[in-house]
Amino acid sequence: MKMEAKSEPLDKSFENKSEDLKEEKSPSGQPTLVKKEEKPHPTHSFNWKSVGLTTILVSCNRAGTVEDSLKRNPHFRGIAKKNKGRELVLLRNGKAICSNFPCSLIKDECLTVKFIKAVNTPGRKASGSAHDRRNDEVVLFHVRVMGGEGVKRILKNPDLKNDIGVDEMTIFAYKGEKVKQALGRDDRFHDIVFKKKCVLSTDDFIVNMSNLVDDVGGKTYTIKQVRNLPESLPSSLEEDFLQSAESQRTEAEENQDPSEQSVNNNTDTSGYMAAEQTPLPSSEEKRIHLSSQFEKFMNGKKMVPFQGRKKIRPMTEILRVEYGKNAQTCTDVKTMKELMGFSDSVCQVRINDGSKGSGFLLFDRFVLTNAHVVKEAYNESLKKLNKKVIVHFSYESLNPTEREQDAVAEVEVEEVAGFEYTKDVYDWALLKLRASVKLPTALLNKCGDVNQSDGVCIIGHPGGGVKKIDPCLCIALENRKQVVEKSWIKNQGNTKLITGRFFEDAADSVMNQNNVLTYQTSFYEGSSGSPVFDKDCNVLAMHSGGYKYIDIKTDQIKSVIEFGYPLSDIIKRIKIQLVERKVADETFKEFFEFCEKEEPVPMDIC
Repeated sequence: MKMEAKSEPLDKSFENKSEDLKEEKSPSGQPTLVKKEEKPHPTHSFNWKSVGLTTILVSCNRAGTVEDSLKRNPHFRGIAKKNKGRELVLLRNGKAICSNFPCSLIKDECLTVKFIKAVNTPGRKASGSAHDRRNDEVVLFHVRVMGGEGVKRILKNPDLKNDIGVDEMTIFAYKGEKVKQALGRDDRFHDIVFKKKCVLSTDDFIVNMSNLVDDVGGKTYTIKQVRNLPESLPSSLEEDFLQSAESQRTEAEENQDPSEQSVNNNTDTSGYMAAEQTPLPSSEEKRIHLSSQFEKFMNGKKMVPFQGRKKIRPMTEILRVEYGKNAQTCTDVKTMKELMGFSDSVCQVRINDGSKGSGFLLFDRFVLTNAHVVKEAYNESLKKLNKKVIVHFSYESLNPTEREQDAVAEVEVEEVAGFEYTKDVYDWALLKLRASVKLPTALLNKCGDVNQSDGVCIIGHPGGGVKKIDPCLCIALENRKQVVEKSWIKNQGNTKLITGRFFEDAADSVMNQNNVLTYQTSFYEGSSGSPVFDKDCNVLAMHSGGYKYIDIKTDQIKSVIEFGYPLSDIIKRIKIQLVERKVADETFKEFFEFCEKEEPVPMDIC
């Protein structure tokens, strides 16, 4: 009984101060608790919030992890106690960070704290991290929670995606270490990521696990398997192997008789046998051979089938197609400067802290986006939101210190003021913000008429990432089918589960949609709702979709052709809904005044 009485205060003390103590052995061999040696660390602050709690400020003045800093907060300890045995999830800018993320990287930000069911999945043991390293030595990059080809499940705990709805995770690393070390320290990845021949992949390149992290920062990657990747040695043995091979070669050279070194003239300076030289064919022979091969190839390609059983088009006709030299996109310096100003009005639309699409401020406190972006959070029959929706106007950099201090950040959506979703016909949603702060410039007065021949510029958040801009060319109605045919010819054999019928249907679909603006852009998922500007900085359309397929060679999503709904048509549909509902709200005054100038509105609104 006496021992129990003594142990109780010790347990309470340890519960409150465990982060300040470490266990060591005394001279007698018994374990004892001693105060940890504190590392020098500049004082900084950050906010955190959880379900049912207001935002809480945390100040930190010692080196450690984000979890260490949170554990010193009594509110967090109370929540953690209630969720004992569950896994901690920390969200930063909608992306999940690991619990051992260096706290010094979190400054003047707000983290979201959540808990999910823990799983006991065998995996690699997380390695320690030097949290006293300088921030300029840290590299941050992002990994999608869903893997690519050959390794779809990459996380130990799938609930990070299923329950929380997170699409990406932020990984921290230190310059000079390898990608494999950074992922191993994170401790959220399934062991299969390290056993299979996996790489980090983007649309443009791949990064091997043995690469240094120095140049991977700021990008978003998909982990996928590359079957033809050569086997690599365990990272702990690579340097030993290279040193051993070098020492063996040096030792062999030293033991070799000098007279033997000059016997064989085919031995190069590295000590390896050079290939025996063979005479090269003459230029005339090569020309004749290549000409013959090309002639055989063209004979087999003179008739190229397209659209399945419908018709055959000669190859010469396809090669003869011209799209003109109208390459006027939005690349003039004057235009780009003006677009940079309007880009402040473009926002990222997030549902439950997860990126879902893009949008832009149309007028007053109303943001326009696609209906398919918010339909999962909106009950159309009840006209109510069933999930938290916010818009973020200043997500332009992964480094929070680079963002403008006076920029508008997150603003919560109060209600959906207008909604219409009919596939291939209407796809728009008007979101009313709770904003009491000053918002960016509204783009209603920049509405322009669609011109199918000029270049355009799209501003949005492709892939759920930071705000980007993409100048591209429009595709006129009469050229749409030719663009689809060209894409089919180029990608024969490179598509997964896609046949010529897919391209045939895509061609028919874009030819039937006379009302949309078509173009080719690299903005895919996450960019729906982006404004499409012309070279005069007028908003022509809202970027909405495309006809996507998977490229087998790169295992990346690509699109045949993309489209946007004209803004002028959407404004007419908004006007019709408001008139039918007899809306007389003063907040719509600006919108109706604009409509009056363009086309008189029936004045039967009460």
